[in-house]
Amino acid sequence: MTTTSSTTGVSSSVLDSLQKTTSSTNSSTGTAGSALGKDAFLQLLVTQMQNQNPLDPQDNGEFVAQLAQFSSLESMQSLNSSVSTIANNYQSSQALQASSLVGRSVIAQTDTAVVDPTKGLTGSVALTSSSSNTTVGVYDSKGDLVRSIDLGSQSAGNASFTWDGKDSNGAVAAAGTYTFKAAATVDGTATAMSTYLPATVNSVTMGTNGGELTLNLAGLGSVALSKVQTIGI
Repeated sequence: MTTTSSTTGVSSSVLDSLQKTTSSTNSSTGTAGSALGKDAFLQLLVTQMQNQNPLDPQDNGEFVAQLAQFSSLESMQSLNSSVSTIANNYQSSQALQASSLVGRSVIAQTDTAVVDPTKGLTGSVALTSSSSNTTVGVYDSKGDLVRSIDLGSQSAGNASFTWDGKDSNGAVAAAGTYTFKAAATVDGTATAMSTYLPATVNSVTMGTNGGELTLNLAGLGSVALSKVQTIGI
């Protein structure tokens, strides 16, 4: 026996058939079985019109409301498609940007740098507030202090410094990786500050799901693109 829904005017056998069709379609496309696509939605609307009670037809306003829902559904699907296209274009743009960075010199927020002492090194200290005394300590791979650079009093902002590659005795230091520790006296208290040092980009790691690019720097490891201050040649 076939029964009719009092709310939609669609016979239960028709609804069961439509549900099976929709479930079969969704299983083949890999979507959730409870989700209705626009084709299934339109089929449901047409079936509802065909099976309504002729003695008590559904109000025109309800059909208009359902048509509006169908239009809204189609618009949302179009929006999803547009967003997916934008995401794909963004990833392509990231890949192009990544390829252009390989082999270039950057100034990044880091406390280590690979130094050729014969060429020296120029970096900067990011001061969060004014300092009455600012120093940069240069340490070798063993953790020994090689040179202390006195920058004196500095105002808030970036304070540049240069290491000539020599130790405290005036001898040229060995080539290798050095650590730079900046300290600033703020309101009478010694406070550690961040340093920005030069490095060369060896490779770039693409961010997943729209994530940020990661630069793999020669001899220093990885650093996020947002921590790069300057990109050079």
